[in-house]
Amino acid sequence: MNLERLPYDTSALVDFYEEGLSALGAICERSWHDRLQLIAEGPSARLWCPNGALTELELSFPSPESADARDAERQVFPGCPLTFRLVEALRSSTLVMNRAALQPFVQNRPPSPEVAAKLWHAQVPNCSRWTMTGEFKAAWHFSVLFLMRCEIQAIDQHWSLHRIALSMPDGNRDESLAAALEFALVEPSPETAITWPPLNGASLEPLLQKALREELAAELGSITLRQEQYLRRELDRVDRYFENYEKEITERQRRSRQEPTKFKITERLAAAKSEHERRRQDQISRHEIRIIPRVDALMLLAEPAWEASVQHVQNHEARNTQARFIPRNRRWMVISD
Repeated sequence: MNLERLPYDTSALVDFYEEGLSALGAICERSWHDRLQLIAEGPSARLWCPNGALTELELSFPSPESADARDAERQVFPGCPLTFRLVEALRSSTLVMNRAALQPFVQNRPPSPEVAAKLWHAQVPNCSRWTMTGEFKAAWHFSVLFLMRCEIQAIDQHWSLHRIALSMPDGNRDESLAAALEFALVEPSPETAITWPPLNGASLEPLLQKALREELAAELGSITLRQEQYLRRELDRVDRYFENYEKEITERQRRSRQEPTKFKITERLAAAKSEHERRRQDQISRHEIRIIPRVDALMLLAEPAWEASVQHVQNHEARNTQARFIPRNRRWMVISD
């Protein structure tokens, strides 16, 4: 899901700076509602001094409506480079996959066989003769959560923040989990033992690329349309210029009676065609859309689920399937056939 941008709030920003700089080792004191005094050294001082020397200063947080000149080293305002430097300083240099077990989002009870059968037929196409060969057993459903910044470089630059949840093992996006995480609670002492699945970057990368393309599809559609319009205008301009130039040179060649002059004009025509193609390729390169994603946080989540062995006929073929039922979204997931 695409996370909405927070509105500019001076008080919240002062709190962020106070907590962030304190975490980096600075001594902070809020001298006024929009002012923060600090003494920094080492990592916290590198926001102002590359060598981390002892620094003492007062930060002010002026109203965004103020028209006064800004001091980017001592004032914090929308788009202030100091905020970006502080965020980068607080981020870990190494991406670590954390783990968390979640408490049930809804009452954690298995569905009745009738309800389970109805949901299965609604979610699995071309299925008949469905029956459970055993009782539901408590299990865990795993998802990988990504917090990502995304920069789209086009005629205009676009920045967005995304929370992407991928269901395992199929790797599909789970939008309901991404939206429900704001209300999720961690289970500190799970009653059922958790066997965490092995995951690595090589296996997650293609799944994340696919999910990100789906996440950005709507935004990229409007950006691509605008880029194509600008590109067509520039290509038409280049084509008109060289078309008129070649007509003029060709007319000179037709009127010329001297062979050396005709030969030179032929060379100029060849050079013009080469330059024409180069200009077209240059415009195409200039109008490319570049997507630069950055993963800021990574977490493997486990939530309570139920597993069962199921027999059914699909596409006229009898199957014995191990399946998992997820109470949160009342969805069946096939684990193995």
